[in-house]
Amino acid sequence: MKTVPLLILDFGSQYTQLIARKLRESGFYCEVVPFRESLEDIKAKKPQGIILSGGPASVYAKDAYKPDEGIWDLGLPILGICYGMQLITQHFGGEVVAADHHEYGKAKLNIVEQSPIFKDVENNSIVWMSHGDKVAVIPQGFKVIGDSENSPYAAISNESKNIYAFQFHPEVHHTVEGVKLLKNFAKHICGCESTWNMGSFAKEKIADIQKQVGDKKVLCGVSGGVDSSVVAALLHEALPKEQLVCVFVDHGLLRKDEALQVQNMFKMLDMNLITIDAKEEFLDNLKGVTDP
Repeated sequence: MKTVPLLILDFGSQYTQLIARKLRESGFYCEVVPFRESLEDIKAKKPQGIILSGGPASVYAKDAYKPDEGIWDLGLPILGICYGMQLITQHFGGEVVAADHHEYGKAKLNIVEQSPIFKDVENNSIVWMSHGDKVAVIPQGFKVIGDSENSPYAAISNESKNIYAFQFHPEVHHTVEGVKLLKNFAKHICGCESTWNMGSFAKEKIADIQKQVGDKKVLCGVSGGVDSSVVAALLHEALPKEQLVCVFVDHGLLRKDEALQVQNMFKMLDMNLITIDAKEEFLDNLKGVTDP
């Protein structure tokens, strides 16, 4: 299994993909995995650090989302964001409670104590809060490194364990220094190198395709959407024209002239495309259906 410098455990936050996007745009390769990812699979990826995303649940709820307990013993740097911070607090013996008032919106982050994660971050910069629970007591061994008017524990750390946590969301654009905070975690805490880019990723995938396919033929279903079109484009770059056949099913539910646009795009790229006109079949089967 390929190593992954940074793993993001997804606890259901609407912002999780933004964490990955900001890191990748900064040159740090990362992957988003479900919070249920097994310890075995996490270890197999050999990450240099783990990020715990935000989430809509409460850590003290009966069915609260929890990661594999083994992650805490890996000795890896960990960054908890919002729900992730509350998970860290709860695991290490602190207290998380329901806030008297939900906090949504901008706040000023006061840097209480300098830390590697605050390298080159301006004091009192704007951060974005979005939480209904709060940390009432931080765990033993942790210290406050940042606060705000309504969040006395806006940022905490245990530097001996390389664990950091934010109550705010560094990944959203409202947090002015957010990208810098994520980069600091990746570079200065985890020791990752910012060498990743989409071009090198594409070359790597093309090489993987060539190795896996060899001289076999590939049948690729395409819808005209981004995902299948990118897959088809990578296959097209990796393989001789005669080894790749793409199939497009026109089911009659596309926007006006969209099917024609798909066909023209593949023609322009000189790719083998078979179009199946299945409009009548789909529409006949959907006749009278109001809630498919």
